[in-house]
Amino acid sequence: MLLTFLIPFKKRNTFCLKPHYCLDLRKREILVEKHELLSVILKRRSVRAFKPDEIPQVHIDQFVEALRWAPSAGNRQPWHFYQVRRPELKRDLARAAFQQDFVAQAPLVFVICGLPERSASRYGERGKELYVFQDTAAAIQNLLLLATALGYGTCWVGAFDELQVSEVLSLPEQERPLALIPIGKPAEQPSPPQRLPVEKIVTTLE
Repeated sequence: MLLTFLIPFKKRNTFCLKPHYCLDLRKREILVEKHELLSVILKRRSVRAFKPDEIPQVHIDQFVEALRWAPSAGNRQPWHFYQVRRPELKRDLARAAFQQDFVAQAPLVFVICGLPERSASRYGERGKELYVFQDTAAAIQNLLLLATALGYGTCWVGAFDELQVSEVLSLPEQERPLALIPIGKPAEQPSPPQRLPVEKIVTTLE
């Protein structure tokens, strides 16, 4: 395993990192071996074919922890996460995603919803038009990286009809669906994508 992750530990306010690290939540200190996280980042791919293998509940619980511990502006946590495992709901989500059938193929689909008004209640229009999207994107990236480290494939799906997804899940009015994240053991190994050279995307000001 390239990266170790939080699991509950008996001592209050403490989590352990397999195999030999611990995190004291009061100190907010975490030790990660050099280059482990970067290795997971470089390994992540958008997977669009999944095996039917079920995902253990312990891994699903860790996915939820990765989501909920994402940073958010003012700690507003303007999100709600749906775990969709019911086959008919996954098929409906795939149809709402313009027939992207791999969404239904995955054993688990997270639907990431933003709560714009929760951000707006503190930050006004900027919270509603920007922070809610930044915050949910941070949560999604946490999920993608943890899934990759645990040997799963994922795909960040943003092409879907929001109204249809809202109807499929009977979402309350204040929740806006922002992403579908199918997760499962990958049935394909996508090649590394092209990246722009550093000199085209980074400016150093000294």
